[in-house]
Amino acid sequence: MKRRRLQTFVIGLVVLCSTTTVLLALALLSAASDPFDKAHAAQRGAHTVAAFDTTKVSPDRLARTARRPGVEAAAGPFGQAVVDIPKDWLWTAGGTLTVVGRADPAGPVDRIELLEGRWATAPGEIVVNWSAQGSPGPELLGTELRTPGGATLAVVGFAASMSRSASAWVSPEQMAALHPTSAQMLYRFTDSSTEARLNASLARAVKGLPEGSLTGAQTHLTLKQAFSALADSYLPFVTLFGVLGLLVSTLIVGNVVSGAVVSGYRHIGVLKALGFTPNQVVAVYLTMISVPAVTGCALGTLAGNALAGPVLKVAFTGIDVGRAAVGDISPWVSAACLVGMPALVLLAALIPALRAHRLSAARAISAGGAPRTGRGLRVQRLLGSTRLPRPVSLGLGQPFARPARTLLTMAAIVLGVTTVTLSTGLTSTMVAYGNVGREDTGARIHVMTGGSGDDRTPPRLSDPQIEERLRSLPGAEGVRARALSQANTAGQTQPVFADFYRGDDSLYEHTIVEGRAPVAAGEIVAGPAFLSQRGLKLGDRVTVGLNGRRITATVVGQLIEGNARALEATWESFARLAPGTPATEYTVRLTPGADARAYAEAVEALDPGLRASVADSGNAGTTTVVTFSAVFTVLLSLVASLGVFNTVLLNTRERRRDLGMLKSIGMTPRQVVAMTVTSVAGLGAVGGLLGIPLGIVAHRLVVDNVGVVDLPEHVKDVWHVTGLAAMLLAGVAIAVLGALAPARSAARMTIASVLHTE
Repeated sequence: MKRRRLQTFVIGLVVLCSTTTVLLALALLSAASDPFDKAHAAQRGAHTVAAFDTTKVSPDRLARTARRPGVEAAAGPFGQAVVDIPKDWLWTAGGTLTVVGRADPAGPVDRIELLEGRWATAPGEIVVNWSAQGSPGPELLGTELRTPGGATLAVVGFAASMSRSASAWVSPEQMAALHPTSAQMLYRFTDSSTEARLNASLARAVKGLPEGSLTGAQTHLTLKQAFSALADSYLPFVTLFGVLGLLVSTLIVGNVVSGAVVSGYRHIGVLKALGFTPNQVVAVYLTMISVPAVTGCALGTLAGNALAGPVLKVAFTGIDVGRAAVGDISPWVSAACLVGMPALVLLAALIPALRAHRLSAARAISAGGAPRTGRGLRVQRLLGSTRLPRPVSLGLGQPFARPARTLLTMAAIVLGVTTVTLSTGLTSTMVAYGNVGREDTGARIHVMTGGSGDDRTPPRLSDPQIEERLRSLPGAEGVRARALSQANTAGQTQPVFADFYRGDDSLYEHTIVEGRAPVAAGEIVAGPAFLSQRGLKLGDRVTVGLNGRRITATVVGQLIEGNARALEATWESFARLAPGTPATEYTVRLTPGADARAYAEAVEALDPGLRASVADSGNAGTTTVVTFSAVFTVLLSLVASLGVFNTVLLNTRERRRDLGMLKSIGMTPRQVVAMTVTSVAGLGAVGGLLGIPLGIVAHRLVVDNVGVVDLPEHVKDVWHVTGLAAMLLAGVAIAVLGALAPARSAARMTIASVLHTE
């Protein structure tokens, strides 16, 4: 190790980077499933939450479905009703609340965990489902909700259900007063591994019930998909970088050990002459590798654990996690890295180290002291017959003298170029994605009504007057009004966030990736996560309810992205569901170059009930991906260059006699540098040609598997001739960067110092 400080540093660095990335990938993989599965199992969560029309089927018949084949356990039937809630009640957007009547939170299925207060046991009491992490605190207990029928419900507790079987619960007596027309059954099935098997199990359970009595069902796999949707979108990206890091680690370690064995023949022979057994000689080289590998692995595990918290926070932002403990890395993740990475490194080192195992002492000493028979002479003679400058022809022929080492070096360059290409493509895609909807370069202003914080001053101006004034202010290009409500969809226990828009339709121009924008009442659009988790596609119809009114809506378009629980509709739809309700937010699109700060100040001067802010053009996901890929690309490119450095250093040490003889017949230091750099520049060019298509394929693999975003083709198509040429030069740059230092060192060697032992 002391004789090979640089190689030791290279191995430690590459193992550190690889361990960090692999740990992040494993942490995301674990967080996407383990916390949900553990919390769901602890609460005996329902595999399927089914809703039934009580006008078509009696409670007794529903109760008998619990004894059908394939049903492991069941709870219910529970009365179910939809209650309207006002805006800002418990910080909600207003709209509807799905309420279920249960006598207690226990039972064979969906054991609800109380977070604050107590269970609702009498009329006039309600327990609210708290889906965020932590507890809301006791301060909100006692909050009242007035139902449309005139009854007042007081919040006596907050609870959490991993089954999301309801938004709130009341006692059976209170539910009877709400006059429910639907009932809920909670099932656990013996076979719940896939969505198809869950549907088949439910079909067997409800077989024989009147047609149309089953109005909807929600499976735990849908909830699990919603839970991990954002984390799953980061997983392909992080995993791919982790795999690249592992491959580079293996190549670099193999290259270093192979070079150490070849350049240490004399040392190996002396060790064996002194009595070292073949296994002990192998152990010498494995120990040389294991120390930096274990050190790099330990530091990488620490770095990965430090980075995992922020990465998981971004990955689960806005996700309803319930009682799932997100943020704590499972011990097996760190253990797998601490054991697996050193084992992989030692396995990569063992193959070239076995070469020292086979050498006899006499052969090793003679091979280490005598000049080696040249290889690649035929290629060298062929290049020498060309008109290329002699240093260039000599340099181009050098890789053929050590074909195995050349292949390892070129593989490291290929992976370096692949990483640079992948990172460049991801950065270009994410920047283009961040600019979607901002192609006009104009700033966006968000205007809220009703003030903020403790200042809840209502606006003096009416909804139409506000929109008119916003359009009339200097710099305004377009205005879009927005109203947000919690609505319910047929067959779903969880509410959806419905955004209703009026005005500037140009904001839809670049955000619809399939279909079209909604233009009439009863037309909706949503993001890929919303549609996939509900099994919807373009042309499908869904019933949306709000304030006791219902409309049948058609899916006419798919957004580039969107909340998994949110849909967007027209103002005409909102007028049918909540007539006369004003907008609560406005988005103003300014002309390019307009002063956004001045416009925001002018808005607040219009009415004390308006609050304006300049919309942030940043995106946490974009920043995370770009930063991570940039840092890892720099590290991996540096490591690939260090691999080239190691190869060139070994080559120059092995060719000391040749260099001395070349200098003695007139080769200048500059020609030595040119020859040495040329020996790897060709590898860099070939590595670039091979790495570019691999990087393009890797980029496409990542961008096509981002579940929460459906990227349009123009965002994915980021490759141009100039960019590809730069990627080709990246391979040459990696090779030249790694070769410069040993090339200059070789150029400074004197003839006497090289040939004095001849």
